[in-house]
Amino acid sequence: MNLNKIDDNIYEIPPKTIMVRVHGEIKKFHMKVPAHIYANEYILGRIQQDRTLDQISNVACLPGIEKHAIALSDAHQGYGFCIGGVAGTDANSGMVSPGGVGYDINCGVRLLRTNLLLNDIEKILPDLLNSIFRNIPSGLGSKGKLNINYSDLDKVLDNGLNWALEKGYAIEEDLKHCEENGCLKDADASLVSEKAKQRAIKQLGSLGSGNHFLEIQKVDEIYNQEIAQKLGFNEKNQITVMVHTGSRALGHQVCTDSLRNIERAMKKYQIKVPDRELACVPADTPEAQNYLSQMACAANFGFNNRQLITHWLREAFQGIFKKQFEDLDLNLIYGVCHNILKIEEHEVDGKKMKLNVHRKGATRAFPPGHPEIPQDYKDIGQPALIPGTMGSASYVCVGKPKAMDLSFGSTAHGSGRLMSRSKAKKKYWGEQIKKDLSKKGILVKAASMQVIAEEAPGAYKDIDQVVNVSHDLGIVEKIVRLVPVGVVKG
Repeated sequence: MNLNKIDDNIYEIPPKTIMVRVHGEIKKFHMKVPAHIYANEYILGRIQQDRTLDQISNVACLPGIEKHAIALSDAHQGYGFCIGGVAGTDANSGMVSPGGVGYDINCGVRLLRTNLLLNDIEKILPDLLNSIFRNIPSGLGSKGKLNINYSDLDKVLDNGLNWALEKGYAIEEDLKHCEENGCLKDADASLVSEKAKQRAIKQLGSLGSGNHFLEIQKVDEIYNQEIAQKLGFNEKNQITVMVHTGSRALGHQVCTDSLRNIERAMKKYQIKVPDRELACVPADTPEAQNYLSQMACAANFGFNNRQLITHWLREAFQGIFKKQFEDLDLNLIYGVCHNILKIEEHEVDGKKMKLNVHRKGATRAFPPGHPEIPQDYKDIGQPALIPGTMGSASYVCVGKPKAMDLSFGSTAHGSGRLMSRSKAKKKYWGEQIKKDLSKKGILVKAASMQVIAEEAPGAYKDIDQVVNVSHDLGIVEKIVRLVPVGVVKG
């Protein structure tokens, strides 16, 4: 692998020819742009343990790709695109690739603040976790508490958080402090398959399993007091709550359906790629437009899923503290998407152009003044939430101007896995992890010990190193460091 260090924390794979064996025949593919990897020595050593560099090189071969293909500091091997990968293609003629979004469409994170301090919750934390666990369905195949019909589901898919607001599950501020105000406008529920809707209808308002979590945290460090206060952080040991989940089975089925259609269409449009998992079609084709509309539906489901969890979370706090959530200041700081495609304007070679920005395991990090930022955050930059593991820190950052040039306004979305779930299960014992975390003052409530083993802190990269790369590059600025005190795992 021809990997050159071109600056501090920036490595480049220059454009090259890639040789791939297809049905016994060697095919040549050419990288159209360089691949940039944002990493320090620690991160690069971890990234080189799997196929991440090969995958980001393959992404650089996509027709219509602009500027560079990017592997962020949490990058690791995924389906087609590496997770922690970003690519921008020409919005008119460049490729749209479902693999650049992934199966868990609009998996994302939201963070709520409170006016509680650690000493306000320490004694009642077990009761609070039990209440949350009862209130919010979690675990593999978990079903939500709502009994909605297919007409309601279509409104969820078409209208995003406007549906939750109308039904009394959200307040206006929840929409204002959510990426895209919690609604992708191009959604069309009529295009979503019956099978996808059947899988989705019982899951709305459920946490799911895997790396999805609900975490009660305390403020551990404040790096920028002025910006922290604008976000609602006032002092160390202040309690916050983070929610991480996505579109559940709906997103998975939408991706499955779309990949099948797009793989067929590639023959029609005579498109070849070095990895079949990078199946793609030009943006101006019916197949691409259908995918984008279906993806928007899954994203809107994901927004509502996290909102319902927020609603029931507020109810759990109200029940334990005997106060309304407004009196606890249990308000949304911000909510971000991790797996999404957005049509955005960016500068390429001195020209402004519209791009299909694929973010797969990547968080948007727009700088101060960007029109997509909520009005009350315009002067500080978009909050970028970067969660760690149930045994490490999470970070609240804000986007900085360099992000637009370096990463299409994107940053890492978390720690990034070091080992697969199957390897983690072989190496770690759930009961032992739970005991070890308890000794560190972290209570864990999980649907199974297997999930705790799969999500063991040692299965992930060092979150401090991951975030420091983006901070040192000027993609984001670190504002607050949070550490867990109570965790609910699916």
